[in-house]
Amino acid sequence: MRILIVEDEFKIANAIKKGLSQEGYAADAVYTGDDGLASALHDPYDLIILDRMLPGGYDGIAIVKELRSEKNMTPILMLTAKDSIPDRVAGLDAGADDYLVKPFAFEELLARIRVLTRAHNQKTPDAKLVLEGLVLDLRTKQATRESKTIELSLKEFSLLDYLMRNPGVVLTKQQIIDHVWDYDADILPNTVEAFIAMLRNKIDRPFASGTYIQTIRGFGYKMELKL
Repeated sequence: MRILIVEDEFKIANAIKKGLSQEGYAADAVYTGDDGLASALHDPYDLIILDRMLPGGYDGIAIVKELRSEKNMTPILMLTAKDSIPDRVAGLDAGADDYLVKPFAFEELLARIRVLTRAHNQKTPDAKLVLEGLVLDLRTKQATRESKTIELSLKEFSLLDYLMRNPGVVLTKQQIIDHVWDYDADILPNTVEAFIAMLRNKIDRPFASGTYIQTIRGFGYKMELKL
C-alpha cells in the first residue's frame, strides 16, 4: 500500500514516513500544499495523510475539495493542531474521511489507517484479507494457508497485500511498482519478478492444492486460485 504524506513540518513528516516504512507501507512525503495536490492528482496513492495548515496556494481543506471535485476518492486522513469541533467539522464536510489531532500516538495513526482501508475495501472487515483459503493478517503481517503460518518480509507482505486487494485483476509490473514501492525507490521490472518468485516460494510451491499467483504473459500477474 502506498501512502502520501503532506505535512510542512519536516520532522513530523519524516518521522511518519520512517514509521510507515518500518510497518511495510510505501510512503512519500511532500511539504507544501501545491506539491501535495500535484502528487495526489498524478500518482496512484492508496491513502493520503494531509496536514490542514500548509504553505503554498492550497491548504488541507482546499486540497480535499479539489481532489473530491476531480472525483478522486482516495481515503484522506487529516492531521491538525486545531482541535475545535468547528475545525473538525470543516475538514470532514470538505470530504476528508477522518481527522487526527496533533500530537498523536503513532499506534493510533496506524489503527486509523487500518480502519480507513477497511472502510474503503469492504473485503477487510476484521483486518484480514481472505482469498480461497489464503489469509493475510494486516496486523501481524503473516499469511496463513492450510493452517500453516507463512512468515513474510515487509516487502513480501506489501506485495501480497496489493495482489489480494485486487483478486482476478491483471496487474502490470508498473502498477505493482507504483503501489508497493515509494517514489525514491530505484525499482526495475526484474525486481518485481524477483519478489514475485520469492512470494511464490512461500505461498504456492509448498502446497499441492493449487497456485494463487498467475503469470499473464505480456501483461503482468493475477491473483487467482488455479487448481
